[in-house]
Amino acid sequence: MFKLMKNFKRIDWLFIAISLAIIIGQVFLDLKIPDFMSKITILIKTGGTTAQILEQGGYMLLCAGGSLGGAIFVGFLISNISARFSMNVRKKVYDKVQEFSMEEINGFSTASLITRTTNDITNVQMLISMGMQLIIKAPITAVWAILKILNKSWQWSLLTGGAIAILLIAVVVLMIMVFPRFKKVQKYIDDINNVTKESLTGIRVVRAFNAEEYQEQKFEEKNNTLTKTQIFNQRTMGILNPIMYLVMNSLTLGIYWLGAYIINGTDILSKATIFADMVVFSSYAMQVISAFLMLVMIFIMWPRASVSAKRINEVLEKDTKIVSGGFSGNTNLKGTIEFKNVSFKYPDAEEYMLKNISFKANMGETIAFIGSTGSGKSTLINLILRFYDCTEGQIFIDGVNIKDYDLEALYNKLGYVPQKAVLLAGSVKQNMQFGDSGKNIDEEQILTALDIAQGKSFVEKMEGGLDGRVAQGGSNLSGGQKQRLAIARAIVKDPEIYIFDDCFSALDYKTDYTVRNKLKKHTKGATNVIVAQRIGTIMNADNIVVLEKGECVGIGTHKELLKKCKVYKEIAYSQLSKEELENA
Repeated sequence: MFKLMKNFKRIDWLFIAISLAIIIGQVFLDLKIPDFMSKITILIKTGGTTAQILEQGGYMLLCAGGSLGGAIFVGFLISNISARFSMNVRKKVYDKVQEFSMEEINGFSTASLITRTTNDITNVQMLISMGMQLIIKAPITAVWAILKILNKSWQWSLLTGGAIAILLIAVVVLMIMVFPRFKKVQKYIDDINNVTKESLTGIRVVRAFNAEEYQEQKFEEKNNTLTKTQIFNQRTMGILNPIMYLVMNSLTLGIYWLGAYIINGTDILSKATIFADMVVFSSYAMQVISAFLMLVMIFIMWPRASVSAKRINEVLEKDTKIVSGGFSGNTNLKGTIEFKNVSFKYPDAEEYMLKNISFKANMGETIAFIGSTGSGKSTLINLILRFYDCTEGQIFIDGVNIKDYDLEALYNKLGYVPQKAVLLAGSVKQNMQFGDSGKNIDEEQILTALDIAQGKSFVEKMEGGLDGRVAQGGSNLSGGQKQRLAIARAIVKDPEIYIFDDCFSALDYKTDYTVRNKLKKHTKGATNVIVAQRIGTIMNADNIVVLEKGECVGIGTHKELLKKCKVYKEIAYSQLSKEELENA
């Protein structure tokens, strides 16, 4: 929890200092009220005038009003601090997540990262906004009030000490019972988020397989677990309330009961003074108990906020495996990719996904990758994009080790079209400009890219054209339309290296052929990296790398591989006839 305090700005510490000064003033005013009550009691007993009594009452009202004004102003300052703190931490968590490689994201899970960015930060914010005043005020009030009552009566002091001890024992016992379960609550929220996300993103599959009841059951199990834990926590902490009021009222009763015996054993002249002391002591004792009640409220909020703070720190302190280098990307070579004895296995995996892969593609060339499902094609693309780093070997782009590149400079060289097109909520134009890499892109460039990607015709038919609405994830577009927009987005970027990760499979054969022909003319000076399942998509590539179980079993042109690579030959003949292959 305290590690997060470094996210307070200078202005926040200034506000905290001001709040501290005001709260000390509040406590002083609150603790002056019993003194005026004592004077009023003595005036009544000794026959004081109405004017004298009203004067003391006026001072009490001024103290109460001053304390109220201070509380309002402190509340304003603390709310400002908590909101700004939440904003700063949320930004840091978001920025940190942006630095994560796929390994770190998969380690936390998407659902958990969303919970940590929202719910966990809100828990800490609530503790600051509601608890900071109490954290500052409670100890000051308790110590000050205790000092004021210590010399009044040892019997009353002992009784008050006993009441405080009972409260502390109750708090400690309940905290021991509840704290471990507060840790579980946030994990259960992660689980609910995960099931909900799974059900919503896979809604078509769920309905197609009539699995609504199955998903509902999964959700119910997670929800019931969370509910039972929360009920236990709330009921257990709820026990504090009656305990606190029982102790408070018993203490008041005990003070007056003891006071009656003390007054009964004194002379008539001392009775008024002792009675006044009893009234004052009772008020101060209530202030002491109230201070401990404030601390109890902190103890109620603290466990969950503490768990949330720990989860936030886990994200902020996580070391990222993909570290940005310092190279700016200015080289004599352009568009070259070279793999030297590259091997890779996923974190915690026993077997290598890629084994000893070596190849080179120069500027203007097209290099393609083909192989059966699970042969490592997409994994190889992930290494070029530095979503993961290779386990062994080296990858060079433009003659420089990929690990030496500044990540921004690296991604400025690459234009990536993923296997599953990802579009963002907004307009077509905004989605196209998403890949500008700091360049200014005008509508003419966007229209040219859309024309190459065969997306211009359907975009022009959309209401608003380039300003036409794209729903989140592109849900208002077909699979082929989304893929063409994704291809156009990469073209608009005008990179040195185009990476097409099996993105042509969503297009029909005619559109696929047209897009590839136009792309070939447009990207003459760029390197094309293509992952494909269709032989027709890659047969004109300058080099084709054939992968099988993570190993390179063949490399060469289409005709060369037909002669010397058995795996490629099997794939080719499974898709096209002998005549089609020979005439290609």
